[in-house]
Amino acid sequence: MSKLQTSYMGIALKNPIIVGACNLSTDSLNLKRMEEAGAAAVVYKSLFEEQIHIENLQMEDGMEAYNDRFVEASRIFPNIEHAGPKEFLINLEQAVKSINIPVIGSLNAVYDATWAEWAVKMEKTGIAGLELNFYSIPGDFETSTRQIIDQQIAALESVIKQVKIPVAVKLSSYYTNPLGFMKRLSESGASGLVLFNRLFHPDICIDSEEHEYPYNLSGNDDNRLPLRFAGLLYDRIDASVCASSGIYSGKDVVKMLLAGADTVQVVSTLYKNGIDHLGEMIAEVETWMDTKSYHHISDFKGKLSQKTLKDPFSYKRAQYVDILMKSGDILINRPQV
Repeated sequence: MSKLQTSYMGIALKNPIIVGACNLSTDSLNLKRMEEAGAAAVVYKSLFEEQIHIENLQMEDGMEAYNDRFVEASRIFPNIEHAGPKEFLINLEQAVKSINIPVIGSLNAVYDATWAEWAVKMEKTGIAGLELNFYSIPGDFETSTRQIIDQQIAALESVIKQVKIPVAVKLSSYYTNPLGFMKRLSESGASGLVLFNRLFHPDICIDSEEHEYPYNLSGNDDNRLPLRFAGLLYDRIDASVCASSGIYSGKDVVKMLLAGADTVQVVSTLYKNGIDHLGEMIAEVETWMDTKSYHHISDFKGKLSQKTLKDPFSYKRAQYVDILMKSGDILINRPQV
């Protein structure tokens, strides 16, 4: 019988499948179902910088609207503070206590001071680890690549100095040299790297001539990018590698492990196939391992990484050129002659 035990950021896991940050984790019943279905860990829904600031401002605006309407009542409501972020911490702590598998916190901040301040507050809830969401959406022409990277490295280092739990970074692939940045993150103390953050982009409705913001789940083919980088990173950095995006089945999990990932994160497949699908994915991995006579994940992890393959170009430009050279063989709705 195959054994799926592994570790991520030094955290012992019963298998390599982690539920990624999403709204599903805010429901205590869902958390129980995830645990029962076999999830090895859960990343709790992210805390965003906007929650910390905007919700409090909105409440203040609403309370101030009725002030100074009468001489006798310059202020209608007492001075009170919005509980939004504090409520988040309470819910996070309850999530940690409600299940017996590791709960990892997720923080999505903007300002330097926020990262460390809220990392400390989240650590106190009892989470097993913390995931920092790094990405930079271009908004001006002046900010340089070096400025963006240096700021994110500084944020990571400030958090690591303040907390004792392992810290991972979930990042996008939109960097001039993603591998170089990932190496710097690992050398700066990141215990894990999550590949990749799925960014949401605005769309335009041509009927109303307005922006719209569709909630788009990942597709099956979206796992090819994290697979490539998992294969390039295997045994070349100290940080654990967690593949994310487009992982729908046990076969997808096996692919990531063969490439060199330590674990995977799943979200979209749970929305499409239900939480219980986790059990099917785990069974599929076990069946494959038994068929191949693998007893432990370490028996095959990284077997198809760049480092272990004899072909030095398998993950490089030659692969891209080879696909283009064979593109004439692809038949897509070609009419019969």
